[in-house]
Amino acid sequence: MGTVVLYSSVSVDGFVADEKDRPGPLFDWLTSGDVPLDDSGALKVSQASYDHVRPYWDQIGVTIVGRHVFDLTDGWDGKPPSGIAHVVVVTHRGRPEGWDPEAPFHFVDGVEAAVAKAQELAGERVVEVAAGDVGGQVLAAGLIDEVRMDVVPVVFGSGKRYFGSVDAQHLLADPDVVIQGDRVLHLRYRVRR
Repeated sequence: MGTVVLYSSVSVDGFVADEKDRPGPLFDWLTSGDVPLDDSGALKVSQASYDHVRPYWDQIGVTIVGRHVFDLTDGWDGKPPSGIAHVVVVTHRGRPEGWDPEAPFHFVDGVEAAVAKAQELAGERVVEVAAGDVGGQVLAAGLIDEVRMDVVPVVFGSGKRYFGSVDAQHLLADPDVVIQGDRVLHLRYRVRR
């Protein structure tokens, strides 16, 4: 099975969005460089960010998100983002009415079921879990192998927390990756077991 990774851009004070679900400048680093990150032409990063992010993105087989993120993005119009093969959506409401059953989106109830489905679909590839409430639940369930953060130099003061509502201590190893990009610091921590 592939590695299960909790991932997102995050403010210095630990938020992935403000109180109104707006990311503010958290993704500015993805458009402020001169090295194309993908074929869209919209994403351009520094060389240091490219050298770190592109190989990671190429390993992702499945992304797990909550229904809230799915609804905010309108399900990416049925096409998983960034060339990812499948999206697993954690929801108690099931598949939206009228949703194309052929779209590579899988609707499951609960984080354990989401990780199991994602690992089945991903094989040896990375299972990425979006930070926030669902990511925090997956961490609390002991199913996260590593935490990746793209730390952006901004303080939100309040908003949607990177680890959601995790209410217990979880030990991480020392960061084994620390990469300075332009207006972003890329970090990776292994989760201690």
